[in-house]
Amino acid sequence: GYQAQVDSVVLVKNAAAGAPVLPVRDRKKVYIPVRHIVPGKTFFRTPGGDPYDLDPAEGSGLEEYYDRTASPEEADFAVVFIESPRSEGYMKEDRETGGNGYLPISLQYRPYRADTAREISIAGGDFREDFTNRTYRGKEAHIYNECDLDSVIETKKAMGDKPVIVVIRMHLPCVLAELEPYADAILVEFGVSRKALYDLISGREVPSGLLPVQLPADMETVEQHCEDVPLDLKPYVDSAGNAYDFGFGLNFDGVIRDGRADRYKR
Repeated sequence: GYQAQVDSVVLVKNAAAGAPVLPVRDRKKVYIPVRHIVPGKTFFRTPGGDPYDLDPAEGSGLEEYYDRTASPEEADFAVVFIESPRSEGYMKEDRETGGNGYLPISLQYRPYRADTAREISIAGGDFREDFTNRTYRGKEAHIYNECDLDSVIETKKAMGDKPVIVVIRMHLPCVLAELEPYADAILVEFGVSRKALYDLISGREVPSGLLPVQLPADMETVEQHCEDVPLDLKPYVDSAGNAYDFGFGLNFDGVIRDGRADRYKR
């Protein structure tokens, strides 16, 4: 089970000034910022509670690998733990003010206005609704965790030329164009233990995961793609020239080309 966790993590970026950032093998000082959490609505549409701060490294066993410091100036490198954008796809307030209630589910952190969305949706017909068009065209997405992007940017500014490693827990494919320029290394994980991540960052394990989805270049390509056609998104291309396409992943030596993704034809 633990090995499955390690194998699932995908390294998509590993370069700072042309040199690899990972692995960080030596025992160094690391800066890990606290996350600010704004709860969204629960599965049953009830309020999620008040905002709070979460220390992503508390009780995680970090001391086995590195010495933590609260000062970016003292740190040798930084690790920023974030989640993919979490947006609200339906708001009762919109329905009460004459709308249909539906909002864009955004895959980016910054405000997104769905000006290129379908004018007439292909979904609808719930017996509790007196309409069938669920379009959200022209509406703005409501993002709960935009502060995750702010944390990456602020950490990079504080660290200067020192490496910043971003670990993103991905619930949905997301647009990394907003944060990739501020990250020297990016690890994508889908819900694994901190130990698995520390073992990869420290080089005790070698990354071998491949992206199981395409990471889109922007929200426009998301709106334009055909819902019943696989692999038709325009993937994001990072500063190293790598496209975050289905089947892409890095190990410490570079792009993984072991034939695993070749069986899935476009």
